[in-house]
Amino acid sequence: MTTLRAPVRLARPLFVLTILASSFLLFLVQPMVARMALPRLGGAPAVWNSAMLVYQALLLAGYGYAHWLGRMNPRAQAMTHLGVLLVAGLWLPIGLTALQPSPTAQPAIWVPWLLGLSIGPLFFAISAQAPLLQRWFSLTRHGDNPYALYAASNFGSFAGLLAYPLFVEPGLALYGQRVVWSSGYILVGLLVALCAATLPRGGPVADAAPRATSPAPGRRRVAHWILLAFVPSGLMLATSTLITTDIVAMPLLWVLPLGLYLLSFTIAFASDRTTADIQTRIAPIAMLLFGGLLVGGMAGMPMLGAIMALAVLFLVSVALHTAMYRLRPEPDRLTGFYLAMSVGGALGGVFSALLAPLLFDWTYEYPILILAAAVLTPQRALLGVVARLWDGNAQRQRILLYVVAIAVVGLVALVLTYPGPIGRPGPTQHITLMVMVALGLLTIGSRRAFAIAMFGSLIAFGGYHAVMISLEPDARTRSYFGIYTVRGNPRERELAHGTTVHGLQLLGTPARERTATTYYVPGAGIGQALQAVPALYGPAARVGIVGLGAGTVACYAKPGQDWRFYEIDPAIVRIARTRFSFLSRCLPDAPVVLGDARLNLAHAASGSLDFLALDAFSSDSVPMHLMTREAFASYARVLTPRGLLLVHISNRFLDLEPVVAGAAEVGGWHAVQLFYRPPQANAAGATKSQWVALSHDSKIIAALQRGNAAWGAVPVRAGFTPWTDDYSTILPLLKGVR
Repeated sequence: MTTLRAPVRLARPLFVLTILASSFLLFLVQPMVARMALPRLGGAPAVWNSAMLVYQALLLAGYGYAHWLGRMNPRAQAMTHLGVLLVAGLWLPIGLTALQPSPTAQPAIWVPWLLGLSIGPLFFAISAQAPLLQRWFSLTRHGDNPYALYAASNFGSFAGLLAYPLFVEPGLALYGQRVVWSSGYILVGLLVALCAATLPRGGPVADAAPRATSPAPGRRRVAHWILLAFVPSGLMLATSTLITTDIVAMPLLWVLPLGLYLLSFTIAFASDRTTADIQTRIAPIAMLLFGGLLVGGMAGMPMLGAIMALAVLFLVSVALHTAMYRLRPEPDRLTGFYLAMSVGGALGGVFSALLAPLLFDWTYEYPILILAAAVLTPQRALLGVVARLWDGNAQRQRILLYVVAIAVVGLVALVLTYPGPIGRPGPTQHITLMVMVALGLLTIGSRRAFAIAMFGSLIAFGGYHAVMISLEPDARTRSYFGIYTVRGNPRERELAHGTTVHGLQLLGTPARERTATTYYVPGAGIGQALQAVPALYGPAARVGIVGLGAGTVACYAKPGQDWRFYEIDPAIVRIARTRFSFLSRCLPDAPVVLGDARLNLAHAASGSLDFLALDAFSSDSVPMHLMTREAFASYARVLTPRGLLLVHISNRFLDLEPVVAGAAEVGGWHAVQLFYRPPQANAAGATKSQWVALSHDSKIIAALQRGNAAWGAVPVRAGFTPWTDDYSTILPLLKGVR
């Protein structure tokens, strides 16, 4: 007779607790390790996408291992997995290896390499536990539904992901985070050992390898599982890219798509099917109403656009994961099901994180995946009369399909040919678009007809406009670090990175083309400082600029000065040299040092600069690793004792003033700031800006203030902890949050 080493009645809460704890650790480590890597790899939204791809690859390996382990008898499975956990424990305490990339290292290569060596074994060991423990649970509790434990697994993942920015990062330095996570790993190992104790110990069940008795899924079924996992995974990364470049470049937004993606599994795999079924019915409506608008851009209402994008992602993920749950196999083939799901997730990551940036110059992966979701999402007609219409014979369905296709083509043609600028439709176009949406709602219930209506909506609302920009030579460039658009007219040309303008050049005459604009006008902080450089440091002043942009500040250079730019993205260098003439007219031979500025400055000679300006942005986000106490110490080393540091802290969402004030106080800097607000009637393209000037020599700061009394003090916020490489959080800096 089979005996158990632990009471079976305790199995369910024990397995639920173990899976929750494992998944919590698994997704707590993701943002934590990405945070550790910032000082080495630099900051860019694509770094997170690359990290996600690494995690998905390790997850696939873990699920493959769990599937392979299922060939052994339960006792051998337990001993093998506990051995793997023990070996992976050799990488504790968790942290990054000592490898240092060169300043010009490609993050697309270094992120997988660094993370794989640093956390690969630990992540692999824990990632296998969701499917493996469900398999053990089915052996321990015959008749119970093990798939419900997957909902608990993803709830733990969701909790871990949100806990990091809300509680762990604000409350603990990196060293403390490493200790807490490592302690959690040991605790999870003990819980897994207790779960192993519930497995059958004697008799034929324990001594023989489990054999599947249910029918094996066919290739089409497995391919369907993979496709249903591929689209939400790819859409999660595509949504992250879309909302952090084309909608609202607000820090922490990358957490929300992943969190909602994980939460969708909790709903889709729950025992109570009510919520999943309701959201599956809503998903096609949300795609139709919001998908086209998001492709068209929501620059005028960025927060609403972000909410819409997140809602679409969540509903699509719930719908497709619900479809996957409905197609799940019997528990004896559970690990193969999760392996196929992991393959689809990894492929979705490869598509959005690796292939899309190479294939597309814009986030075309987003409408492509929305259209794929429209085809795959289970649908039911909204009204009974519509359902009866589509439930007719094949000939009637073909006729209706042709009618829908013709109507959609006609509506798209009307939207695109009616007079008025694309992207800002007039009243007639608004009415036409509303008719298209109504037509789309009537097609819900017929996947082919709905896909046609969805395609028309994506094209009419903004897809055609995006394609037209892509067809214009050199108008748009996509790199690992962002999407850049050059647009303009005969009077001016503008460079935009996502939603943020990073350069504006006036056209028409050589004098206009040399005019400093936007954040760099003579009245702004950097304009004031650069005009004072000859008097402060003589005719041979050495000037460094972090962040090239369009090259606007080059026109402050004087003969005899030694200038150098630090720029992480080769695409920006190419744009500045070919699409704008600031460099060619003002500083044609300016050296540009490629790579992360902090890493390059660490290799520069001490005292090699008199003036350094920090103007590095990723859309509207400032790379965190450039604002820490250690970073400011590096700037101080590169500057002479009388050197001047300018820091650009203009930001729509973050109040960066306390960060710079804290670093100044700790580092012994004297600091003042200048808020510049251009006149209402401004013809030079000036924009408001906030610059902070720092120097260890109080006389340099006094000279700036004599030149412009608007330079004021930089107050230190009480209770604010200055950023370091070991500790930083943006929560206290969110505008409107204290």
